[in-house]
Amino acid sequence: MNPVVHFEIPYKNAERAVTFYSKVFGWKYEQLGSDMGDYILLVTAVSDAKPGEVAGAINGGMFPFKEDWPAQYPSIVIAINDINETILMINENGGEVLGDPMPIPGTGLYVSFLDTEGSRLSILQPVFK
Repeated sequence: MNPVVHFEIPYKNAERAVTFYSKVFGWKYEQLGSDMGDYILLVTAVSDAKPGEVAGAINGGMFPFKEDWPAQYPSIVIAINDINETILMINENGGEVLGDPMPIPGTGLYVSFLDTEGSRLSILQPVFK
């Protein structure tokens, strides 16, 4: 298999976008500057995990298009610990949650949101077995 190893999120306002992801999800960032096309690297997980840490991983899935669902585009899903707390943080930092969290049996609670730049992403509070 060829794994997914990177994701990209467009931004309209760099400062607003990095503030949102830093405050809501604790991501670290590095602005590469105009000589690198004003690209911003995002660090969401450690790659050299030590005992007790979790190394980053990414998998994906596909869902059927539904006429009555909003903003159905390619997206990333971010694992979080507390969906209600994260929803509050999204709203407090300029994002917009798209509906109510829905249970996914055996997986956890899931809801999509728009970030400050209008990109659709999702959060998942996993069920720990």
